[in-house]
Amino acid sequence: MSSVPVGSASAAHSRFVQRVRRRYADELALLPPGVPTPQDLQHTWQALCARGHCPGAALRVLRHLTLERLAVLDCEQQAPLQTVTRTVTALAEMALDIAARLACSELDALHGPPRAPDTPPPGPPAPSADAQRRCAWWIVGMGKLGARELNVSSDIDLIYVYEGDAETAGNAEGRNRISNHEYFAKVVKRIQTLLSDVTEHGQVFRIDLALRPNGNSGPPAVSLGALEDYFQVQGREWERFAWLKSRVVAPAENAHRHSNGAWLRPVVLPFVFRRYLDYAVFDALRRLHRQIREHAARRAAGHPERAHDVKLSRGGIREIEFIVQLLQVVRGGQFPELRTRPTLQALQRVAQAGLMPADKAQQLAEAYVFLRRVEHRIQYLDDQQTHVLPTRDDDLAWIAATMGFADTAAFLRTLDAHREVVAQEFDTLLGGDGGHGCQGKGCNGHGRGGTDDLQALLNTLPPGFAQRVAAWCNHPRVLALREEARVRLARLVERTGAWIEDGRVSETAAVRLADWIEPLLRRESYLALLQERPAVHERLLRVLGAARWPARYLMRHPGVIDELASRQLYEERFDRAAFLADLEARRWALHKTGEDDEEALLDLLRRAHHAEVFRTLARDVEGLLTVEQVADDLSALADAVLHITGLWCWQRLKNRHRDEPQHAIIGYGKLGGKELGYGSDLDLVFVYDDDDERAPEMYAAFVRKLINWLTVKTGAGDLYEIDTALRPNGNSGLLVTSFRAYADYQQNRGSNTAWTWEHQAMTRARCVVGDDALRARFDAVREAVITAPRDRAALATEIRAMRQRLRDAHPVRADRFDLKHSPGGMIDVEFAVQYLVLAHSAQHPPLRDNAGNIALLQRAESAGLLPPGMGRAAADAYRRLRALQHRARLDEASTQLDPTDVSAERAAVLALWQHVLGGPHVGSKHDATAPSPPTL
Repeated sequence: MSSVPVGSASAAHSRFVQRVRRRYADELALLPPGVPTPQDLQHTWQALCARGHCPGAALRVLRHLTLERLAVLDCEQQAPLQTVTRTVTALAEMALDIAARLACSELDALHGPPRAPDTPPPGPPAPSADAQRRCAWWIVGMGKLGARELNVSSDIDLIYVYEGDAETAGNAEGRNRISNHEYFAKVVKRIQTLLSDVTEHGQVFRIDLALRPNGNSGPPAVSLGALEDYFQVQGREWERFAWLKSRVVAPAENAHRHSNGAWLRPVVLPFVFRRYLDYAVFDALRRLHRQIREHAARRAAGHPERAHDVKLSRGGIREIEFIVQLLQVVRGGQFPELRTRPTLQALQRVAQAGLMPADKAQQLAEAYVFLRRVEHRIQYLDDQQTHVLPTRDDDLAWIAATMGFADTAAFLRTLDAHREVVAQEFDTLLGGDGGHGCQGKGCNGHGRGGTDDLQALLNTLPPGFAQRVAAWCNHPRVLALREEARVRLARLVERTGAWIEDGRVSETAAVRLADWIEPLLRRESYLALLQERPAVHERLLRVLGAARWPARYLMRHPGVIDELASRQLYEERFDRAAFLADLEARRWALHKTGEDDEEALLDLLRRAHHAEVFRTLARDVEGLLTVEQVADDLSALADAVLHITGLWCWQRLKNRHRDEPQHAIIGYGKLGGKELGYGSDLDLVFVYDDDDERAPEMYAAFVRKLINWLTVKTGAGDLYEIDTALRPNGNSGLLVTSFRAYADYQQNRGSNTAWTWEHQAMTRARCVVGDDALRARFDAVREAVITAPRDRAALATEIRAMRQRLRDAHPVRADRFDLKHSPGGMIDVEFAVQYLVLAHSAQHPPLRDNAGNIALLQRAESAGLLPPGMGRAAADAYRRLRALQHRARLDEASTQLDPTDVSAERAAVLALWQHVLGGPHVGSKHDATAPSPPTL
């Protein structure tokens, strides 16, 4: 029994600490006071060697000294968890580096150094040109070692990888050459002996190689090419979770970020993180967890005390790790900011990405820290790799005291509370077979193959959906599915049919779901997502059933359906700052792994843009946003995309002459007026304010690159169509001009000046990208243009003429009313407002703001420019016409209606036109030399 009083928090209660203090009393002082640093560990090892210990014995003694110190810091001084785990990890890294150097030194003397293969390694950094270059090799730390989270009695999971096959150079006489494969197998054996053999001083670390390719039946070391082949042909889902935390830990010169350890990244990253959302891993992790639970249950059989395992039992450490790793693996391919090894850091990033409520992530983090600290105290007792609570009352009381509890009962209650939080979150994410939450017939059924299930389901489905599903029974794509995927498809059909019967979704939505999913059947992750997330399945059906255009958008960008899983989808709106921060976080994550090439950034931008458009679309079809709010959010999204794309393009521009560009992007038309719709193109004008002699050439190259980034189609789609026809001199003018030249053109200074229709366009222009100074200068130019003195009669004549041109270009049948182009339509409102701004804003400052047509009509009425009620009536009519147009486009329907359907709106607009522009819609004389405006 311990001589330490019961309830004491002294580390001296630990039987391991007692043994160390008895046996190594003379060596304890060699370790400097405080938290052991890597330098402290190195110096202490050297001091132990100087006292006559061989390198291996010195490492073993050093481990005892280090763990004794950690027990004191942890139990008596409440050191942070990271202090303990980082110190043990540093000890493991140092030990592996020493063992690696010793093993290679010994084998080099016998066989010569291993030579690099002729084939160059993948990716940077480039190898030296030395023909006799030494073969690179790496000790890859897995699990807690890779994440720098080792516990105090951890074994270490390792995988040895070498660059490629060749042979050694031979000894000093040029003899005893062996293959690299043989050489590194000998290295592994020597490191195992040096670190894992049990001697009079114990062992340094137990080494486990079971995670290597083909497990214990595989070679002890594997070439980089063989590892890649294994991943592609035999790699299993659970191995992706194992490699998630992998990190090169030794030799030291190969373990830092910019070393040749980077050669593993293009092999490992694509295996762990798929380019698409990968919900198929749910079942794999569920099976792995079930196996672990079953193994733990077998161990506990006849030993009830083993049920209190803080790592493997229900609500234990492993379940927290599984929760985090599942979310990382599912989404890490598309959201690289989630790729991090430490569990606590990963929890933060998962919460920041909106994949888990912040309070839940905090609860899991607190549970993780609590359980890991309990785990360490269990291990301090006897230095055993165990996670089971002790059965001795004094040991339990000591653990409770070192955790800050007054008694064991209070400690156990808190432990149970933490485990319950973890277990509930784990069951929410992974519980059952994926059918939880389903309300429909047979949701949890098993048995017959998927194709038979489809056939049997036909009689339970409504006719239109049944006809669509019947085509699948012998469809090649369905027959080519794995049995598991066919069963998933049948369950989805059955659930959808039940929801139609319950009135939760429409048959139209179900048919559109079938049309959407059929081309995607080879990508089984979509079936897995919909089965695992019934709420996503139902939300998807609601979006598909709302209109035709959303269904078409989902056909082009199927990956966006993951947005339907977001808890905040229907509670938030577009957030520019969060959008830009997320993109920067993803770019930085790609940069850290050397993946931030142009193709990756183009795809990153497109996926982020498509996801935001879809979020807005989902809120729109649910009726949560007005047409104006949709336009505001889509316009703000375009502004943000232009900003970040310009920033990244400039950073990648060769020979750029300054760190930050001095330029502005002027948005016109729907972007300028914040009236963007789905699929709208962007009317842009590019200007710069830079006196450097290289500026014209540099900004021209920059704008060409920027437009290419915005318009080029990649595997992830495109962003926007760009129209630059509103730049000075239109398509015959320069793609980008100096701000001074732009201002002169707009303000009619010099011989090259703007036309009236360009001044009309200026009423809706705004600076969408640029620093504050340039924005202010543009606003001054815009105000000068729209408030300039004008002949009002001549202005009205020109605007009527321009209106007639547009009407002639878009003829409408006499019995139809085009919401945009017919007399009394939306263009009439826009032209009337433009006239009011150009003719009267000098005398009426409220008209100068780019506030949108509805607000400007109301301001014009308030200023007395319109009779009482006319401005408000025209504004209401314009809002109604926009809503009808928006709905028609969503449903891919005609925007030409029966005139009687909008007679009141048409009358209000015609009254506005007559009052403001003073004439009916008839042809009029106009300057035949004036260029035609772009289509508005």
